Amino acid sequence: MKAYCDSSFLVSLYSPDAHSTPAAAQCRRPGVALWVTPLCELEVHNALRLRVFRKELSAPEAAAATAAFRHDLDSGVFISHPLSARVFAKARQLSEQYTHLFGTRTLDTLHVASALVAQADVLWTFDAAQRRLAKAAGLACAPVSG
Repeated sequence: MKAYCDSSFLVSLYSPDAHSTPAAAQCRRPGVALWVTPLCELEVHNALRLRVFRKELSAPEAAAATAAFRHDLDSGVFISHPLSARVFAKARQLSEQYTHLFGTRTLDTLHVASALVAQADVLWTFDAAQRRLAKAAGLACAPVSG
């Protein structure tokens, strides 16, 4: 099974928050290939720095989380899928079909398009907007959020 991991999922995995436990449980599932994009990488790094700005993490905690994420990227825990022209074309298509219905942001549309182009079986996200868009586009979502 291929799981596209969006940045909300990844940040919860590397920095303690209300979703960290379900994120870790998802990653322990056997036989799952974990997919990310350079967009995910940028958003994770930025989100960790934003948590420092908001005083939710110390600078050393954010640096440790960033290093752990980078280590997992470099060691093959995640498979990086490029943001190709096909991803942008799919995002435009999703925008035309759904943005007027859901108010979807560009980055959410890019994540869902990336998952679809990568032929992911499931989108792992805690983002409600991405979840609505993914489901409308026929993509399964997990983990179940409360």
